[in-house]
Amino acid sequence: MRCKPISLIILCIILPLVTLAQSKREPAFKFVPLGVLGGIDESNLSAYMLAATDSNKYICLDAGTLHYGIEKAVANKTFTVPGNQVLRQYIKGYFISHAHLDHIAGLIINSPEDSVKNIYGLQNTIETIKTHYFTWESWANFADQGETPALKKYHYQVLTPGNETAIENTDLQVQAFPLSHSNLISAAFLVRSNDDYVLYLGDTGPDAIEKSTNLQSLWQAIAPLIKDKKLRAILIEVSFPNEQPDKTLFGHLTPHWLMAEMDKLAALTGSQPLKGLNIVVTHLKPPASSISKIKEQLKAANTWQLNLVYPVQGKALNF
Repeated sequence: MRCKPISLIILCIILPLVTLAQSKREPAFKFVPLGVLGGIDESNLSAYMLAATDSNKYICLDAGTLHYGIEKAVANKTFTVPGNQVLRQYIKGYFISHAHLDHIAGLIINSPEDSVKNIYGLQNTIETIKTHYFTWESWANFADQGETPALKKYHYQVLTPGNETAIENTDLQVQAFPLSHSNLISAAFLVRSNDDYVLYLGDTGPDAIEKSTNLQSLWQAIAPLIKDKKLRAILIEVSFPNEQPDKTLFGHLTPHWLMAEMDKLAALTGSQPLKGLNIVVTHLKPPASSISKIKEQLKAANTWQLNLVYPVQGKALNF
């Protein structure tokens, strides 16, 4: 009986350990969902706190619900400090994908109790906030531009697509991408911590319905990150079940259209890099029967073996 060379035996032992270590990488990001739904429930609208795993310097991706979501997180022991401290000290800035109320109402309502920080967004989003929300007829001008008197609590930071921007008071970087959302421009935010990334998409319709190439351009930008295992998660909306007619999507996705976009992404990455990729499904619209149907349809159509994640308000996620 011939013995295997010692080097081959060692290699057989080490390779599985390396593979296991790669598949169980330490998390790079922590998320706290403050609101996860679209639709009529004003206590649970799009808002996601995000930080590097070793930091409490969070950004807030959209801000439809703040106070109620923070209180839920405190009740769940996700945060061990009072909710007011989370609002004032942990959140270092807001990234607003577009200015629809279900993505910004929490920021407006909580502004009297908030602390000085930046509001980031594309030019069109910042202009809407400046001229429609932080005005003395609508609320009060808590920003440093627009109607006088300006209370100067918030500073508007316009993001230029294609440019990576350092996020003030954090160690994170961000790059914005335009999205098509029916009659307006929405945004996706690609956030970097060291050499790891996460991608958050605001409301978006599929390119085929929106007559756009915005999602295709986004997939081309992130495909290398997926192939290099640098993209930890994609947060993307699915608002309606497949039964919703295309003519009444109003700039949103269904399970069918999400998977059609994933097909386009797979054409750029190959199938293997997509396997197990974390896809956090956001903006599901009530009623509960529609949400259940969306989940069933996504499961049935998940040929790429994506890791579909459904966030729960106030419960942390790590990627």
